[in-house]
Amino acid sequence: MSGDVAVLGAGMHPWGKWGRSFVEYGRVAARDALADAGVDWPDVQSVVGADTVRGGYPGYVAGATFAQALGWQGARVTSVYAACASGAQAVNTARAQILAGMADVVLVVGADAAPKGFFAPAGGERPDDPDWLRFRVLGATNPAYFALYARRRMALHGDTPEDFALVKVKNAAAGALNPNARYRAAVSAEQVAASAVVADPLRLLDICATSDGAAALVLSSMEFARRHGAADPVRIRAVSTVTPTYPKAVLDLPDIATDSAVAAEPASASFRASIARAVYEEAGIGPGDLSLAEVYDLSTALELEWYEDIGLCPAGEGAALVREGATALGGRIPVNPSGGLASFGEAVPAQAIAQVCELTWQLRGTAGERQVPGARAGITANQGLFGHGSAVIAVR
Repeated sequence: MSGDVAVLGAGMHPWGKWGRSFVEYGRVAARDALADAGVDWPDVQSVVGADTVRGGYPGYVAGATFAQALGWQGARVTSVYAACASGAQAVNTARAQILAGMADVVLVVGADAAPKGFFAPAGGERPDDPDWLRFRVLGATNPAYFALYARRRMALHGDTPEDFALVKVKNAAAGALNPNARYRAAVSAEQVAASAVVADPLRLLDICATSDGAAALVLSSMEFARRHGAADPVRIRAVSTVTPTYPKAVLDLPDIATDSAVAAEPASASFRASIARAVYEEAGIGPGDLSLAEVYDLSTALELEWYEDIGLCPAGEGAALVREGATALGGRIPVNPSGGLASFGEAVPAQAIAQVCELTWQLRGTAGERQVPGARAGITANQGLFGHGSAVIAVR
């Protein structure tokens, strides 16, 4: 049996701060994806919803929430939550159902109505929750963690705030060409340097916002795609949802300490690098086969880390890639041609799905002014709290 599943449709609700329900955003994205696929809603056999934990009770049962919003028609439903990796988990669940013969056509939806400001833990006393502990014990907000990682790169590799600013400049230039992006204006390095310090050395324009938004995909078996008239669709070839291995020698949200390596040597690669390694092994390709990548730029410094984690360059050389323009549109290996989170902001359950939407449009050759010429293979990469790996490889 082929491990490929077809991407028949991709759709989005534009990112922003719209002040409406995540259900409305998800319904719009779902209908957009169904129209793109040329599939009628009654023909969908399964709905997989990526949950938001801030949208009230319906967010915890997102599969049924979106199925109800579209109109009950008997499809099976599944709801998944893996923090920022929720979308990739939803794609993986849909793919597994298709390959297992449980469904021919699956709708995947993620949507969020995010709070203003940085994310904070839910209320209540939870001393066994490391995410709650980092706020209560350390006051370690996400921007503080991003800044610590930036400082680590500066100390180990000699990266500079000017290098970080180049990532924002690159992503803003791409986002300006994306009608679904929240921020659609070019930004200069001088503007980044002039923005307010949030957590030294990172400034306001180095850190992504929180946003409302939604993304959806219609996935199918290859057999259904052929019957449907899609002879050469974009195909999802591999999905990685791996977890860390012992010992973890580098701090990683939400953990506030590393493991002891007294009894075991540290792993040869980081957790994020293991996410990419697993998806490459499953897909049977490597970094040299990629046409583009969509990575999780919570901060500008973290994007540079992803360059190394997905194998675009050796450790410590991420800044050199952005300096030479290799990861910009028109470069050797464009990264975040969508504009990334720098241009969209975080809509947590939707963002890993949105990354696959961008790969789909790029591999179809329909990405407009941000099109990567001749795109044939792409990778998405992000990470969810509590050791949720997230990477997808799509090919054409």
